[in-house]
Amino acid sequence: MTFSHHSHSGQFCLHAQNTLEEMVQAAISQKFRVFALTEHMPRDRHCDLYPEEIEANQTPADLYEIFEAYYKEAMRLKHEYASEITIFVGFECDFIRPASTSVIEDLLRRHHWDMFVGSVHHVHTIPIDYDRPLYEKARRAAGGTDELLFQAYFDEQFDMLQALKPPVVGHFDLIRLKSNDPECSFQQWDGVWERILRNLTFIQSYGGLMELNSASLRKGLSEPYPNAEISKVFLEKNGRFTLSDDSHAVDQVMLNYDRVLQFVRKIGISTLHFLERGETGSDSRFPKMSISGMPTSEWEQSTPSSTLRRTSIKPSFELEASGQEEPVRANCIEKRQLLDTPQVLQMTAPVI
Repeated sequence: MTFSHHSHSGQFCLHAQNTLEEMVQAAISQKFRVFALTEHMPRDRHCDLYPEEIEANQTPADLYEIFEAYYKEAMRLKHEYASEITIFVGFECDFIRPASTSVIEDLLRRHHWDMFVGSVHHVHTIPIDYDRPLYEKARRAAGGTDELLFQAYFDEQFDMLQALKPPVVGHFDLIRLKSNDPECSFQQWDGVWERILRNLTFIQSYGGLMELNSASLRKGLSEPYPNAEISKVFLEKNGRFTLSDDSHAVDQVMLNYDRVLQFVRKIGISTLHFLERGETGSDSRFPKMSISGMPTSEWEQSTPSSTLRRTSIKPSFELEASGQEEPVRANCIEKRQLLDTPQVLQMTAPVI
């Protein structure tokens, strides 16, 4: 058995592929015990739209409409496949500015969610993982260096952690993806490292799960998010780790978990945690959600070796061009058709 607490589908996310149901079916075929559906939350300001959304003529109102359709479909799948897999219905938050807190809290009140992933994709309100030009724009806004941008990222992440205390912390060190040296040591910068230690201490203090996110591996990095030096410290602080494939297509479900297992062995993580349904949940927002642990050795023994060998650096549909991912082209449909078709969102966008 295995699990993932972070996923997306092309039905509700422009930079993904496949329907939500196909993602669930892929998880079942890989013998998942737990699979969390976590589409991106809607953003409420036009200035926060991504280039792909602008190209598709979407508005913040459209994003909310799509998000409501996602919740309805996710709940249908949760019940339809309940005998085959435990599905958690959640979302991935986009903490862009302090005002994002009220937007996210409103979303949490609007429906009965099982969980959510707390992530930061913006610094100074500018996306930092979409492409290199936007990363450079954010770096200029932070003062012109990776060091200053990293400091700002971990400060904004701390704001998110304090405001929301997410059950699962998403791609902790995502900021390195588009940087000048994604494999660099964070310890070379005292100010950055101090912020990392502060954030790790806070996550451990409220019991958050740190996802070991394998998406970095398919994007060409050598280690999951977070990297080894961060993971070692979190382990020393008695922090709890979970697994996420952050899949955006069916061929990314469980992708590179074999390499994550090697990483887990190297770091010395003896227990992996996952969400379960129960009556003893400690988070009042999700009273029927509890956290269980499994020895890493047991997880390895109970997971088919054939699935663990699914390894790739780049999926076949992700091409390299001048060091950046080339956008995948798909047919563009009118935005008003979005909610009238099962394949809600198959538009022009990079698969990330």
